[in-house]
Amino acid sequence: MHSGLVNPIDFSREGRQAGHLAIPYSIDRSPYYQIRIPILRLKNGEGPSLLLMAGNHGDEYEGELQLGRLMRLLDVADISGAVTILPMANLPAVMAAKRCSPFDGGNLNRAFPGDPAGVPTGRLAHFLEHELFPRHDVVFDLHSGGTSMAHLPCTLIERQADATRFERSVSLMRAIGASHAFIADNGPAAPTSMGAAARAGIIGLSGEFGGGGTVTPATMAFTAAAIDRLLVALGIVGRPVISRAPLAEPGALQLLSLSRHSQGIYADRRGWFEPAAVLGATVSAGDLAGWYHDLERLEQPEEELRFAEDGIVISRRLHCDSQAGDCLIQVAETIAASRSPSTAALTQSRRLAGIRP
Repeated sequence: MHSGLVNPIDFSREGRQAGHLAIPYSIDRSPYYQIRIPILRLKNGEGPSLLLMAGNHGDEYEGELQLGRLMRLLDVADISGAVTILPMANLPAVMAAKRCSPFDGGNLNRAFPGDPAGVPTGRLAHFLEHELFPRHDVVFDLHSGGTSMAHLPCTLIERQADATRFERSVSLMRAIGASHAFIADNGPAAPTSMGAAARAGIIGLSGEFGGGGTVTPATMAFTAAAIDRLLVALGIVGRPVISRAPLAEPGALQLLSLSRHSQGIYADRRGWFEPAAVLGATVSAGDLAGWYHDLERLEQPEEELRFAEDGIVISRRLHCDSQAGDCLIQVAETIAASRSPSTAALTQSRRLAGIRP
C-alpha cells in the first residue's frame, strides 16, 4: 500500500486501545516508510465522546506533553463515555521541532478538509475531518505560540450556525477556565481544525496555551487545568487527572476580537525588534510598542514603533532578528467581560482574519 492512512482503532470496542495511525510515505532512506502517529482510545460504556489532540503544529509543546501524561494516567475504569487522545497529530513536525511537516511542508491547521490521495498532511487532515471528528461530540485542539511567538493564554471557538451547538460551545469554553477568549468567524470553508469540526457537526474548542517553543510551570499548569476542567465538565471523569493543584472556579471571561490588519505591527524590512510592551498589557493608540533596530546601519537611530489601535497585547515576536512581513506585535480589541457570556454579547465579535497564527 502506497497511499491512504491505516487506522488500527475499533471505535465501537470497549476498553483501552493503543496504536498508531500509519501513513505510507516513500522516502530516500526507506522506500516503504510509514509515518506512525500515536493514538489512544479509551471507552467505558455510553456517554460523551471527546477527542483531545495536540501537535497540530509541531513546535507547540504544552498540549503534547500534557496529553502524553494523560495517556499514562487516565484509567479506562475511571471514565464514563469515550476519550481519544492524539498527542502529536503532525508527528513529522513534532520530531523536527518545526511548525510544519518537513516531509511535505504541510501546515496541518491550513490543510483541512484534506485530500485522501494527497501528501501525508492532506491525508491526515482528510482522515481527521471525515473519519475521526464525526465519531466524537467534542474535539479540543491545543495550540501555543510556537517557537517564534509569545501568546497570551486564551481559548477559541468558531461561530456555529447551529444555535444549540454554539451555546454549548460557549458553555464549554467558559468551563475551561481561561480569562481571555476569541469567537472566530472564519466561515464555513475555514481550512483549520475548528472549521473541520464545524463541518463535521461537532463542537470544536481550541486555544493558545503558551509559546516560545518551550514550556513553563505556569503554562503547563494552565494546560493541565484546561484539560481536566473539560473532562469534568463533560462528565467523563469525576475529578481532575493531571492537575497538580486543586482547580479553582473559573473567573471572569474577557472576550477579544482580532479583525483588522491595523491591530498588528509588521516589519517592512530586515531589522531587530525590541519590545516595549508585555503580554496582557492594556494599551492605547499611540502608545510605544517597541523599537526597530538596524544592525547593518549602526549610524541610524532605532525606529520607534507605536500601536495604531487600543487593546490588549496578545502576542509578540520572540525572535529579535526579523524579516519584512514578520508580525512583531499584536493587540486585540476587548468586546465584553462577563461571567456567563450570552449569544447576544458574542455577536459583537467581528470576523477574525487569520486568528490561528
